[in-house]
Amino acid sequence: MTAPDDARTGQATKPDRSPEEGSRSLFERLRGLFGIEPASVRDDIEDALEEAGTNADFTPQERAILKNVLALHEVRVADVMVPRADIVSVSVEATLGELLALFRTAGHSRLPVYGDTLDDPRGMVHIRDFMDFLASEPSFGLVGPPTAETGPAERKPIAEFGMDTPLSAARILRPVLFAPPSMPALDLLVKMQASHTHMALVIDEYGGTDGLVSIEDVVESIVGDIEDEHDEADRPQIAAAGDGAFIVEARASLEDVSKALGVDLSTLADAEDVDTIGGLLTATAGRVPIRGEIVAGPGDLEFEVLDADPRRVKRLRVQKRAAPRRRNAAARALAETTRPPESGATTPGDK
Repeated sequence: MTAPDDARTGQATKPDRSPEEGSRSLFERLRGLFGIEPASVRDDIEDALEEAGTNADFTPQERAILKNVLALHEVRVADVMVPRADIVSVSVEATLGELLALFRTAGHSRLPVYGDTLDDPRGMVHIRDFMDFLASEPSFGLVGPPTAETGPAERKPIAEFGMDTPLSAARILRPVLFAPPSMPALDLLVKMQASHTHMALVIDEYGGTDGLVSIEDVVESIVGDIEDEHDEADRPQIAAAGDGAFIVEARASLEDVSKALGVDLSTLADAEDVDTIGGLLTATAGRVPIRGEIVAGPGDLEFEVLDADPRRVKRLRVQKRAAPRRRNAAARALAETTRPPESGATTPGDK
């Protein structure tokens, strides 16, 4: 239905607005006149979620998830990625037997595949594609699915292949996505959904592999850790060891370790560019300490490396050193017992 024409001008007249719409538009114009920004719906929701005591419309779990959803626009890929040192990957020249053993111990359904190094990614291999390849009947087996490049001409029975066959010959690799560390995690999630790809490699400004992100990593930033029946209980990152000492995983955050020790580690000079206790130890030592090494940390802290490899520290013992006054008192007591007798003084046994 069209608006009625004005008899004098022949133009269509605008429909009358309700009093509520008129007052709202006037209010918005007044806000703009005085330079007052309109209220943010996001802020309103966050304020409503903070009123946990008076607002019983949401359960604690619902409030936590909603808060994570609202904060997701600030989460970057670097915040959720698995660091390069923790990536479980396989060489494109690895044999099928080696791949099978790796799948058994890795606990992942997808593994990135590299050429010479991890900076030369070739794709990823999915355990379902691998099992389909192994379980296919010889009469129907293919060396990978037929593509425009291979075509049906390269059909070969699996019986011709053994477990010492290189992964590259199986032709079961799938592509992976690439993302910079600064990319919003939400944008990567949308890209993963659109491309039906659940794995992305994080590439730094020089083209090297910086980390890995799965779709599960992004979802966990919203709903929390997701564990299945094959996930083993993780060892606690910080555990008291008695005498004021703590056994700490090197990946534990400085904030968590600071709470356990009662010392604000983030204020230390060596902590400016690191986020974990392992990073603080490496920055303090100026290198990667070896297993069994004891490093005097900043302040009155002392680090003992319990587990490490040539690339990184894995686990360490953190404790406060004895107070200097106590050490000096003990040194004085030891000096008194070993001081030579003064001239003219007699010692027991002298006659």
